[in-house]
Amino acid sequence: MTSKYYTHFVADVPELKQTGEYTGVVEMAAPLHGQREVRQLRAVLARNFDLPSEDIRILHWSRLH
Repeated sequence: MTSKYYTHFVADVPELKQTGEYTGVVEMAAPLHGQREVRQLRAVLARNFDLPSEDIRILHWSRLH
């Protein structure tokens, strides 16, 4: 079962063209749980932008129902 999350985040790599502030929906294969939620979201976003996860700063996120 997939879970969808609304995310508002910043990619902190000024030398790249795709940097900036973004919002959107991230679809995860399973619901996020516990302390790892933000880390998992950062990893997915970083992979999609081809960036290290340290370069992603999540400002806000919430699960969509």
